[in-house]
Amino acid sequence: GKIRFMADGSAEYSKKLGLELDLGARGMGMRCQRFAMLVDDGVVKSLNVDAPGKFEVSGDEQMLRQL
Repeated sequence: GKIRFMADGSAEYSKKLGLELDLGARGMGMRCQRFAMLVDDGVVKSLNVDAPGKFEVSGDEQMLRQL
């Protein structure tokens, strides 16, 4: 009950965060960059955004280190 996973099918949340990724040229439309966010009582404590095609800072091990 302490972790919330959220879907963003229309990329509206991603756009508001400034984390949208336009993959229209590849036929995939507007997507979200790969990221993980630690939020405590409504306050963003960390935001880890991976570079395109990478999986280095948004994984579980990195997030657990930041807790």
